[in-house]
Amino acid sequence: MSNIFRPFDDKPIQFGCSCGKHNSQTECNQSLLLDERFAHVQNDSRSEHTTTDMIEAVAVKALFPHEPTRRAFLKSVGKGTALAAIASVLPLASLQEAAAIDVLKPEKKSVDIGFLPILCSTPLIMADPLGYYEEQGIKANLHKRAGWALVRDQMMNRELDATHFLAPMPLAISLGLGSAKQDMKVAAIQNTNGQALVMALKHANNRDPKNWKGFTFAIPFEHSIHNYLLRYFLAEHGLDPDKDVKLRLTTPPDMIANLKAGNIDGFFGPEPFNQRAVWDKAGYIHTLSRDIWLGHPCCSFGTSQAFINENPQTFLAMYRAIIKANVMANEPSIRKDLSKLLSPAKYLGQPELVLRQSIMGRFADGVGNVQDFPNRMGFDVMPWQSVAVWMLSQMKRWGYLKDNINYQDIANQVFMLTDAKKQMQEMGYTVKENEPQITVMGKAFDASRPDEYINSFAIGQKVSV
Repeated sequence: MSNIFRPFDDKPIQFGCSCGKHNSQTECNQSLLLDERFAHVQNDSRSEHTTTDMIEAVAVKALFPHEPTRRAFLKSVGKGTALAAIASVLPLASLQEAAAIDVLKPEKKSVDIGFLPILCSTPLIMADPLGYYEEQGIKANLHKRAGWALVRDQMMNRELDATHFLAPMPLAISLGLGSAKQDMKVAAIQNTNGQALVMALKHANNRDPKNWKGFTFAIPFEHSIHNYLLRYFLAEHGLDPDKDVKLRLTTPPDMIANLKAGNIDGFFGPEPFNQRAVWDKAGYIHTLSRDIWLGHPCCSFGTSQAFINENPQTFLAMYRAIIKANVMANEPSIRKDLSKLLSPAKYLGQPELVLRQSIMGRFADGVGNVQDFPNRMGFDVMPWQSVAVWMLSQMKRWGYLKDNINYQDIANQVFMLTDAKKQMQEMGYTVKENEPQITVMGKAFDASRPDEYINSFAIGQKVSV
């Protein structure tokens, strides 16, 4: 492989991008077609080669600053001999090795990672074809699953090493809610926003939730942001979700079929199934989740504490690959390309146009309008603990969690905020220091006073303060 910095050329060394040919990474990305941009990284680690090439190039140009002399030397002895001669006076290999800071040595070279075929799993999936797992020295075997109960059970039985979780799931598992208790972790959030309330077309003229008493809605899992936001939304419109409507657990792929069959009146689901319902003329998008809580998390990357203890380097390898993919996924310039990357059957198995509308935010809503919300879906690594406390408050409000708990202790235990910040910083990414402000349907949440928050609502369980 040739040196991307061309040390024997008379041009100055460029540090602006990963290929060494452009002034910035943005310029580099824009110059590449999809196949070029996403294929090169499958074979080699760009970051490692960039580092070693840079050291080699700097050494050559430092020892031979006079361009004619450099070229004459190269012509007389050849590139290989020239580099060998330079290495005799300057330890290139040692410098290059030293530059590979904190190289991982994974205990397991092959890992089994679960995911559901929804856009929330984008970072975890795209890290595979882009070669990010390979960069970290592991082979990722991605296992597509239809429903969350199976993912939970296979994680607890150690059939999977790590997985795409709904963000509240590790909290519930760690508390023993709906399953045996097991120490499960949220290492990183995968996505923000990107969910929606979809209603059957027969209700196109019945948009006021106050009129929905007796309706049946599908949700993907009890401990999901979908369940919590739908309950919150209905309660704010005067409906008790435990008395006035029926909530039915349904896997995302089955939601559209049930909507078409008339078994449900609507569903609160993940992308791309909300947009697919429009595509299939089964329903219309009533409310985007961003309009209930702007910036809310949905899914996460997680594993068990036992796996981390037994395979710390393997865990870090997965962690870094997914963090890198997450940061990249949040770049607006690649969203269109992502729809192509994720479309194949082994990943999401959806039409590119459906994925593009979901991920780019310009979409048909099913009732004759084209809406444009670029932040319909986003990606953000940070597992903020205030978010975990909000989720725990909803478990209490709706009666899933009976016992009194120390909200902050559980959030600290399950959401690996400190680790996420550390890895982000070591990888050179900008890290926000302050917890986000949480506002749901206009009501602010104070993570230091969750019980008071719960008791402030007219509908829902009350707790003693």
